[in-house]
Amino acid sequence: MQRIIFFDGVCALCNRFINFVFEHDKKRYFNYAALQSKSAAKILNPQELTLDTIVYSENGKIYYKSVAVLKIMFHLGGLFKIISIILGVIPISVRDFIYTKIANNRYTLFGQLDTCRLPSAEEKKYFLD
Repeated sequence: MQRIIFFDGVCALCNRFINFVFEHDKKRYFNYAALQSKSAAKILNPQELTLDTIVYSENGKIYYKSVAVLKIMFHLGGLFKIISIILGVIPISVRDFIYTKIANNRYTLFGQLDTCRLPSAEEKKYFLD
């Protein structure tokens, strides 16, 4: 099963989320790629290459915004799975409204990096670029 998390490589919040997922992904289910990467350009359609959301691909099916985050958390298992199920009862329109508000202000609230994230030696095999 192929699971790829695409993220804005220069977004500090997005990079923190990727660090969080990598730390808690004990079974190493996920692969990662910046939305600015060549891999993202090859795998995603042009309309899916939007920097204002995390894009999650699971076996070719694409998920965005809060749905993507909840699916990722579900696969982390344990307490994260329970939290994703609980938050999943909130209507998508409400979840995505909040997600969009944060996404639109993420650089102001959390900062912006000068370059895309560089994976450590341990992480390299899980990053597509």
